[in-house]
Amino acid sequence: MNRTEIQRILKEQKEFFQSGATLSVAKRLSALGKLKLAMVRHEHELLDALKSDLGKSASEAYMCEVGLTLSEISYMQRHLRRLAREKRVVTPMAHYVSRSFVKPVPYGNVLIMSPWNYPLLLTIEPLVDALAAGNTCVLKPSAYSPATTQVIKRLVEECFEEKYVAVVTGGRAENSCLLEQEFDYIFFTGSQAVGKEVLRRAAEHLTPATLELGGKSPCVVDQTADLKVAARRIVFGKYLNCGQTCVAPDYLYCHESVKEKLLKLIREEIERQFGKEPLKNPDYGKIINAKHFVRISGLIDPDKVLAGGQREENTLRIAPTLMDHVTWDDPVMQEEIFGPVLPVLTYTSQRELMALLNSKPHPLAAYYFSRDKQRIRRFTESVQFGGGCINDTIIHLATSNMGFGGVGASGMGSYHGRTGFDTFSHKKSIVDKKTWLDLPMRYQPYKKLNDRLIKMFLK
Repeated sequence: MNRTEIQRILKEQKEFFQSGATLSVAKRLSALGKLKLAMVRHEHELLDALKSDLGKSASEAYMCEVGLTLSEISYMQRHLRRLAREKRVVTPMAHYVSRSFVKPVPYGNVLIMSPWNYPLLLTIEPLVDALAAGNTCVLKPSAYSPATTQVIKRLVEECFEEKYVAVVTGGRAENSCLLEQEFDYIFFTGSQAVGKEVLRRAAEHLTPATLELGGKSPCVVDQTADLKVAARRIVFGKYLNCGQTCVAPDYLYCHESVKEKLLKLIREEIERQFGKEPLKNPDYGKIINAKHFVRISGLIDPDKVLAGGQREENTLRIAPTLMDHVTWDDPVMQEEIFGPVLPVLTYTSQRELMALLNSKPHPLAAYYFSRDKQRIRRFTESVQFGGGCINDTIIHLATSNMGFGGVGASGMGSYHGRTGFDTFSHKKSIVDKKTWLDLPMRYQPYKKLNDRLIKMFLK
């Protein structure tokens, strides 16, 4: 899509929004209903596309993409009328007689830029929140997941006119062109490097933005943890989607006293979940493209591989891999892995652990396996991260009842459910002052009696 077409779409969307056509709750609910029906109608196409792009099995694709997106739509359908209401707040005595309220209103024209690792979920879920808030939207899916992008485009075009929701396909040229335009809000999910560029370009127009990034999310197992449960849940969270999950455990930090037993259990669990030959498992996915396959392969040190390490270049598959005796100087610890490689480090005290974690850039997620409530409390209070789980991995993002987002290097802002509605809404603070009474104390000429009254009201 060229610059002229993009500018035309943006102009039409701005005019459509300014007409007030997206503002009524009925219109918003109608849009969500159309989207939901279209997703159900195209379910098999979506599952096939996710299989083509990422090798996802139908079960995984539905559980992690289609199902979660439908769940977000259902949440908004149930709660939108309440979320969209203006909320009355207490009026100070100094404003007597008035009514004060907060009114959520849409920003206007929103740009949503999504990544390739969960191409359906991370495109449509923010769209659901943006539509619920009353915005028009331009979607820019990743060029790395072309099959899913094409189904999303067909689905959206069935539901909406371009002046309401439009899909822009293409690569870097289209991304750059979109970021040159003046949107009312930008929502970006992707890498930290691209996120910095998005924020820089947004700043040129003073456009507010949400950045959903990533980082090296730690998974900690202390000496009190249920190791069998920990192994099972860590293997699930790490190797789901071949490790190509922004909140996957990036590395394992375990107490030195439980390391050997935990690693034995993790090796057993990898075989239990993926079989003795994971690369022959039809439900095990693949790396998105050759570029990332080569990058991840370069992070694997054969001398430190405890399990896995096998690769098939022709199918872009890397077996679930476990690496031991890893240090912070190893290449695998210098960047976010975003692949099925789990490096293992050890610690001796919780204080040492928390000091080290807080010295690193704040991750999008953190996971802590323990039975000790005091240690859990210290970890959740003292370590800075976007969100996470106690005694599990990644499931904190699979709910519309909590916001999901990063902090510091892992992003800014959050979404899902009420938080998502708020993200795409500006909250106007309004005082409705009555005219039948007008207290004279605020007007000149000022008098000492007025000063005493003002102090009384404002204390």
